[in-house]
Amino acid sequence: MLTPYLPYPLVSGGQIRTYNLLKHLQDKHDITLFSFIRKDDERQYLPELEKFCRQVVVFPRRPAWSLSNILLAGFSAFPFVMISTYLSKTVRQAIAAAINREKYDVIHAEPFYMMPNIPKTHIPILLVEQTIEYLVYQKYADDFSFWPLKLLLYLDVLKLRLWEQYFWRRATRLVAMSGQDRQIMLKATHGHKQIDVVANGVDIDYFNQIRRRRHSPPTILFVGNFKWLPNKDAAVFLAQEIWPLIKFKLPQARLWIVGANPTPEIKRLSKISDVVVEGEITDIRDAFSRADILLAPIRNGRGTKYKVLEAMATGLPVVTTPLGIDGLDVVPGRHALVATTAQDLASATVKLINAQPLGQKIAAAAKHLVTQKYNWSIISSNLDRIYQELGQRQ
Repeated sequence: MLTPYLPYPLVSGGQIRTYNLLKHLQDKHDITLFSFIRKDDERQYLPELEKFCRQVVVFPRRPAWSLSNILLAGFSAFPFVMISTYLSKTVRQAIAAAINREKYDVIHAEPFYMMPNIPKTHIPILLVEQTIEYLVYQKYADDFSFWPLKLLLYLDVLKLRLWEQYFWRRATRLVAMSGQDRQIMLKATHGHKQIDVVANGVDIDYFNQIRRRRHSPPTILFVGNFKWLPNKDAAVFLAQEIWPLIKFKLPQARLWIVGANPTPEIKRLSKISDVVVEGEITDIRDAFSRADILLAPIRNGRGTKYKVLEAMATGLPVVTTPLGIDGLDVVPGRHALVATTAQDLASATVKLINAQPLGQKIAAAAKHLVTQKYNWSIISSNLDRIYQELGQRQ
């Protein structure tokens, strides 16, 4: 398994996903994990992952703004985003040595920008896309106002799209997070690839340990790692456009923005009346237990949203956008309130605050849904089936 990050500690959605898959697949497979690390002190987490893996091998990641990375992106077909940062001759040689030394049945790469490090091989390659990256950065480029840099961003997005689709075609088999992502990938590969949907999951037992209670004043929660551009966009949209509409109807309410790596722009949101911005907290369950509603106005980024699954697992009512439930079998109005505009998202939030029985009904239905369909044992079984099929092919 190849990942661009060490799957521990559980700070980002990608780390949560990989960690739980390793945990639930360990009894069925011998797994060698190759991961990049940003800092050498991340090695302290290796024992936690070695519990699930036969071997864990780590490599230092080149800084994104390094001169070599800038030159590589500027004078080659590689985009600055993603591929240049994770392209490593050392990793490629290490993988080549590993597959020459031992027999492997499957190579699991997640996501596509790990693919350039895989040498030519007959071993089946499973490529898992947690999100379609070029669409994320295209939205970022669309919103950029400085035209000289905007043109450079569009060029990089074009490179990113070409490479992402190239590696979809190169992989033996693909996994998407949602049906919508699957359709995009099918179109790009002209229907010639087998593409499965294996959504993200949630640790039901872990999140089932908190007790819900109503708060005074009412607390609206937003959760997200702010290294991820869609989370940054959603938090700003929430605080600047949605929150004033909520405050007009609920003057006593407060907005709590929680997440790792808050940028200066995110921190400045705390200057808005009754908005509290807090960085990473030790136990995310504390945030869910101290809130009345999760409001996730996601406008960009594909893939299943952990914040939505986790909130549902704790029994916290959710208000979100169609993109916030993309990839989930969520029925709007039954498992969550879903809207698109700032006005409608604010109205839905106020409705749930004022109608406690409705919120309880929606939260109960959502909790039942994630328990039955999105616990990690089910998700890992779906992935194990794909491993078995690829292994038989090998």
